[in-house]
Amino acid sequence: MKIRIALIAHDRKKDQMVELAGRYVDTLRQCDLVATGTTGQLLIDAWQLSVERKLSGPHGGDLQIGAELAEGKVQMVVFLRDPMTPQPHEPDINALVRACDVHNVACATNLATASMMLDRLKLDLEGIV
Repeated sequence: MKIRIALIAHDRKKDQMVELAGRYVDTLRQCDLVATGTTGQLLIDAWQLSVERKLSGPHGGDLQIGAELAEGKVQMVVFLRDPMTPQPHEPDINALVRACDVHNVACATNLATASMMLDRLKLDLEGIV
């Protein structure tokens, strides 16, 4: 079974998500990917990744991903958050991050942690670890 990774990025972090995906494109191609709407489309356009797109975050995409996570269908979350910009759907964001904690799902909310998680995943997929 492939690992399922959720990829989410706030508006000011979408370029960083595209860049991050480019650095790990070969690793991500070996995974099932799910993303909120706009982020998913950017990853498809930039890297031709196969991404299941949910609604945009403010329209319920975070909650859709959170529901999959609670059902055990998501094993890793990369959520590049913009802590400096108020988000109208902040309760949904908090619920998703809380669900990661409740269900013990790895969750990176910044580039440093995302890179560490994806480095480890790359090694796992290559059979090095």
